[in-house]
Order: sequence, then structure tokens, then C-alpha cells
Amino acid sequence: MNKNNSSTETITFLGTAGARFMVSRQLAASGGIWLSLDGTEILLDPGPGSIVQSTKRKLNAEKLSAIILSHRHLDHAHDVNVMIEAMTNGGFNPRGRLFAPGDAFGSEPVIYSYLKSYIEGITVLEEGGSYTVGGVTFTTPVRHDHPVETYGMVFNSAGRRFAYIADTRYFEGLERSYRAELLIINMVLTQPRPPIAHLSIPDTEAIIREIKPRVAILSHFGLHVWQEKPWKIAGELAERTGIRVIAARDGMKFDLASLEEEIPGHGQPEV
Repeated sequence: MNKNNSSTETITFLGTAGARFMVSRQLAASGGIWLSLDGTEILLDPGPGSIVQSTKRKLNAEKLSAIILSHRHLDHAHDVNVMIEAMTNGGFNPRGRLFAPGDAFGSEPVIYSYLKSYIEGITVLEEGGSYTVGGVTFTTPVRHDHPVETYGMVFNSAGRRFAYIADTRYFEGLERSYRAELLIINMVLTQPRPPIAHLSIPDTEAIIREIKPRVAILSHFGLHVWQEKPWKIAGELAERTGIRVIAARDGMKFDLASLEEEIPGHGQPEV
């Protein structure tokens, strides 16, 4: 993994906890994902502790251009209000845009009313949508099978293409929407557990085999995945698929330049 701090194309994991027990017990952090892409800073899914984790990692919220929510659940959206406060310097420097599905603004909106004047605006995510933030474009190719309106994203920046497969039950055709050289996959379960609408290890393996990315990064771990050691699972998936598979960990920074590396990498990387 490239540790060159001058890189302008990095993904920082502010937390790797998925599902209620991991989050409520803070067995791992749950702050979301921070994207630094060609001079554009984007915060994705700021769950509980995002403000703590971003500050700890010396990531300046006042440089954010956007906050994106894949869906309204607490482990993905809890800190959206405090991060808007931080992004806008308490409203003294209005800036940035909030992207979220329509039901995030329904009868129980995720954003406080007074904060709406702090930001440039709100964009409602839709199936098949295409959006631009600074020099970054992203799409929301398909609605996920999850209890609330949920979208994953495919990002394009400086010639790089990577995908974030957010919470969902596996469904036929999911892979076709997320073909990219880098996959970030929310893997909550060790095995499918209907009716729980999350991806499992077998689901994840099928997705990796079909898409064949250069690198797959696993995150958003449920309790049973955590107990079985995500880095061990990643290593086993790498052996079975022949793909470089990484288990994210709190604070891990992935440099997109490392996608050019041909060495087989799996298991637990250094931070």
C-alpha cells in the first residue's frame, strides 16, 4: 500500500462497524468513509462518531464539499448534523451540499431545519442518477434491497473508477451495476440470514468473482464477522478468488495509486 502523503486520491475509513451491536458497543468505530479525490473532499455515510474520528485523523471538515448518505439508518447518518456544523464553521461559512435518498427527508428528516441554510443545497438521490461534486462524478445505478431507500455509488475521479456497495440483500444483477477496478463492500454477515437484508461472505465472494476488480475492500462488519476476524476472512477470499482482498480497519487510508501495484495483497494492511 502506497503511503505517500502527497497523494491526492485517497480513501480513509473512519470506521468499520456495521449493524447495531458493533456500533452500540463500539467494538469498531462507525464514522463513515472520507474521500480525498483530486482536491475534492467528500464524506460518505457519517455514522456515530464521525466528528471524533475525522478530527482524530486530522481531516478538516471545513474542506468538505459534500456529505453523501447511502440511506437514513443511524449507523450511516447519525452524525450528519454535527458534520454539517463542522463543514460550515457553525454556519458562518455556508458551503457544501448534502446528497441523500428522498426518504431521508420525510416525516423524520435526518437534517435539522436550521442547518438547511448553512449549506448550498440538498440533492435527492434517485435510481440511475448522475451527480457532480467538484472534479468528481458519481452515479447511483440501482436501488438496493434494504428496509429503507438505499443506494450504492460508482465514483469517477482523475481517470479512476471505484464502487461502494452499501447495505443490501443480495439480488440478481447487483454485480452489473458496480463494475470497477476497486470495490468497497459492506459485508455484515458470515452467512445469509433471511430476512436480514445485508450481504454475507458467500454473497461477497460471488460479487468479487463476477466483477473481478483489481482490489476489493471489505468493511461494515457485523458481530459474527468481527468474531471470525475480518482480515482472516479477507485472506481466505483472496486465496479462493485470486483477487486482492483487504479487510478495512479503523483509520486505514487506501491510496488509489496502489491500484497499479501487481503484488497480491490480502488480509490486514498497515495503516
